[in-house]
Amino acid sequence: MARQIEPARENKPSLAKRGLAVVVVVVVLALLVHLVIGVITTILVFAAIIAVIVAALWAAKTLF
Repeated sequence: MARQIEPARENKPSLAKRGLAVVVVVVVLALLVHLVIGVITTILVFAAIIAVIVAALWAAKTLF
């Protein structure tokens, strides 16, 4: 009596699901990078505006 042993089935998601998961992760990372860059840019713009105001006040005080 020959018994055939079935190979153990692995519970891996299908290739399509794995590909979709990779696409979702890439999109989320791209949005996160975009958000972080936007926040950094906003902070730098506010810092530049404050620097310009301080420089203008200093120049006005020095001249007058």
